This record gives sequence, C-alpha cells and structure tokens, in this order.
Amino acid sequence: MSVKELNISPVGRVEGDLDVKVYIDNGKVTRAHTQAAMFRGFEKIMEGKDPQSGLIVTPRICGICGGSHLYCASSALDTAWGTELSPNALLLRAIGQATETIQSIPRWFYAIFATDMANKKFTDKPLYKEVVKRWSAYVGESFQTGLTASALPVQVYALFGGQWPHSSYMVPGGVMCAPTLKDITRAHAIMTQFKNDWLEPIWLGCTIERYLEIKSWDDMLAWMEESESHKNSDLGLLIRASLEFGLGSFDKGVGKFLAFGTYLHKDLYNKPTVEGRNKALISSSGFFDGENWHEFDHLKVSEDIKHSWYSDQKDGLHPWDEPLPTPVKSQTLHDSNFDEQYSWAKAPRYDGHAVEAGPIARCLMNGNPNNLDHQIKDPFFIDAYRKLGGASVFTRVLARVHEAPRLYKLIEQWLSEIDLDGEFYIKPVEKDGKGFGATEAARGSLAHWIEIENGVIKNYQVMAPTTWNVGPNDAKGNSGPIEAALEGIEIEDPEDPVEVGIVARSFDSCLVCTVHAHDEKSGIELSRFKL
Repeated sequence: MSVKELNISPVGRVEGDLDVKVYIDNGKVTRAHTQAAMFRGFEKIMEGKDPQSGLIVTPRICGICGGSHLYCASSALDTAWGTELSPNALLLRAIGQATETIQSIPRWFYAIFATDMANKKFTDKPLYKEVVKRWSAYVGESFQTGLTASALPVQVYALFGGQWPHSSYMVPGGVMCAPTLKDITRAHAIMTQFKNDWLEPIWLGCTIERYLEIKSWDDMLAWMEESESHKNSDLGLLIRASLEFGLGSFDKGVGKFLAFGTYLHKDLYNKPTVEGRNKALISSSGFFDGENWHEFDHLKVSEDIKHSWYSDQKDGLHPWDEPLPTPVKSQTLHDSNFDEQYSWAKAPRYDGHAVEAGPIARCLMNGNPNNLDHQIKDPFFIDAYRKLGGASVFTRVLARVHEAPRLYKLIEQWLSEIDLDGEFYIKPVEKDGKGFGATEAARGSLAHWIEIENGVIKNYQVMAPTTWNVGPNDAKGNSGPIEAALEGIEIEDPEDPVEVGIVARSFDSCLVCTVHAHDEKSGIELSRFKL
C-alpha cells in the first residue's frame, strides 16, 4: 500500500492555527509535521517602547493565559530592576496565577478534550454510552456544569485584578490592588461555590481531603473501588474509559519534560533575582529526562529556527541573544516543503533536547524526592507515570485534572495569609539591564526575557508552552514533542482522523483563537477570521 499524505487544518477547536501533516503507511503514522500557521510578532511591537509596555501588551497574547503573561512580564522587570516584593504582593500574584490555571481545568477538559471520547471511533466500547451522555459537546450532563463552574475562579482573579482576562494588576514592585476584608470573604465564597458545584460532587465524588490521601497508582485504583460515588464521578469515568479506550498507549512523545515552576513563596522571594528563583518556588522547576531530575537553569534554553519562517538568526541562541523576529514569506500547509522552513513556531530546546511542557511536567517535578520542605511533594504521579508506561494521552490528561484539588487548597491557604494592613506595592527604581520572568501557565512553561537599554526595550522574547510543544524539527532534524507523539499512532479512518486531534488536544496546544466557516455539505472552508 502506498504512503498516504493527510493535511489537517485546523486541528484545534477554538485555537485554530495549528495545522498538521501526517504520512500514513498501512494505517500508521510514519512521519508528522506541525505547522503554526500565523505570525504573532508581539516582541516586535515592544521594540523601543517603555519597559512596562509588556504589562499591557503581553497579556493580549492569549485570552486564557493572559494572567500568566502578566506574571512573567512583571517578574522579568522585577529581576531587571532589582525590586522589592512584599509577602502580600507574592500572595496575590500566586492567587491570580492559580485561579487562572484552575479555571482552565474543567473548561479544557469538557470543551476541548472530552468530546473526542464521544467520537464514533469508540462506539463498540462498553463505557461509550455513558461518556456520550455526560461529555457530548453542549448537551452532555456534565458539559455545561463544568463550563459554568470554570467561570468562578476567574471571578476571584477579577476581584484583585480588576478584570479577567487581560488584567494589568501585577507590576514590578508588587500589585496594584489593596483588598478589603469584604474582598477576601467574597473570594472564599466564590471558591467554595466552585468546590460545591463541581469539584467535589461532579468531578471527585468525594472530599478534596480524601482525594489528597492518594499517594500511588494503587491508591487511585483502591479509591475507585471504595465507593460508587468515586467510581461514577467524572474522574472515575475518565480513568475507566481511558483504560478501556486504550488512551494509555496512545502516543509517547519525546519522553523528556521541563517545568519552569511557579508560585513564589511569600517569605522567600522578597528580593527577586534570577539566581534565587528556583529555591523560592512552591511548585518546583526542573528537567526530567525520563529517569532522573535535574536543576533548571534558564541559560540552557535555546531556540532553533532552521525550519521556521524567520531570517537573520542563527540556530541555538539563548533568548537574550536572539534578535527580534524577522519574518520571511510563508506557505500553506499543502504547499510547504518540510525539508525547509514550514512553521511560524520556533523550535525551543533545553540543553539541546526537545522537551514536553505542561501539567505532566509539573506533576513529575512534584515527585522529585529532593524538593524542599515548602515545595509540593506528591509521589502519586511519578508512580502512575512509571506503572502506566510513561507519557500518553491518558497520563497527560490525568496530570492536568490531578492538579485541581491541590490548587483549590493552595488558593484557600493564600487567601487566609493576606495581611490587610500590610504593603502591596513598593515603588522600584528603573534602570537598564536584563531580566527573566517565568511561570507555569495552565498549558505549561512560559517565560519572558527582556533587555532594557537607554530606558526602553531593546529586546523582548516570549517563549510560550505551546511553542515548546508544537515547535517544528530542530536544526539536527529532531522532531518537536507533538510531531514525535503523532509518529506511530494508528489512524482508523482517514476521513475522520480523530486520533490526531486527540493527541494534539491532550497537549492543549494554543496558538490564536480563530473562527472557521465551512460549508456544511462539502466541508470546504469558506473563510477564516483571526481574533
């Protein structure tokens, strides 16, 4: 049988500028290429602007992770200017980051991922009818409940940030808000509603405290058999259906993982420095090579552009050394030469390796036995990762939803630690220099690098989690994480290659929100609108 080529555009449901080309031989993908189909160029916008313009411009990069970009933009200026941060400022930044991340868990699960499990591919599976009943788009029993609940945590963000998305309340030196007791009380009430409406009754089928007692994969299996409410919760159904549908053997990826870490401790990062960041993190940073953990060093980050539509740049440069992007002419997916340039995404590498970013990386870092006392120590996921055979669609999804109960507890804790009579902002002294700010967005590792000269931005580089995951081949011809994850999967129906979507959406790849208009009968794309 001859090799069949399949061009899939778009792959995402909302984030519509990820295109994929796969080569299929005897029903199996033998080669895959991901294409970021739109030039963003936010770094170019900020050239020559006031250093604080990143606080306004970069939150507009993404409608879901805008708060994460703000976290990075303010942190980069903190390190460049040598600011001082009060405990209150660090708490309110952490609350903003955590509420943005926890809202994304039910929103992504029901709206982006779970509807794929209701695809006809799984019709012959015993749990298919139950999956369809709960998770079908718009009409599933849990679909609307989950999406409605997802709006609650960002109400807390808006209490302190003034709005969500696209807030600018985090600034170098602290935050631009001073909550009252009424604000704190209201935030507690909103999070309690999130717990009572969805997290405990729908998702867990138990209390958060009971779920957090799970420390291993065997514990998880025992928890499911402990009661019908556990087994029949949405989490219980996800685990049972994923194992039945074979999602645990559904792609392996590159097998290496990177987390920048996030949530800086209120008492350990009051004098921000790049060097002091790792030890101040609550959710730890690191590089996991599949066997061992290694300390994160941002100087080991680099980007290749051999297969990206840019010029005037060498491969393998650290972001501080990269020039602002100079775009060249692009091609459509159908016309692209994949031996040459074929994507607007660059190919990030850590210490020369393609690495996967995302909740799976964060959960692996939480299992690092060398984490400090104030850092999250959770042995569950590393045990599940090893017993389930490593990375897969299932373990990637399991990691993401596993974060929700712990994030809820952290948000509640941080709200209770705010000192209403304390400082929230300490005015910094502006100066020239270089800065680095990073966090963990819902989708994974996000960082900004800035260079300030003569009081304006000389260079600004943004590296998003999607860039790590959708990046093209590097200069040595090594595949990016999603490209590697697609290679080897079996496509049952080339007319409906849902397997490609399942893999790509398990990474939660995000490029830019897009509306695609198709003819209902022919399926031909009529128009495309960038938002």
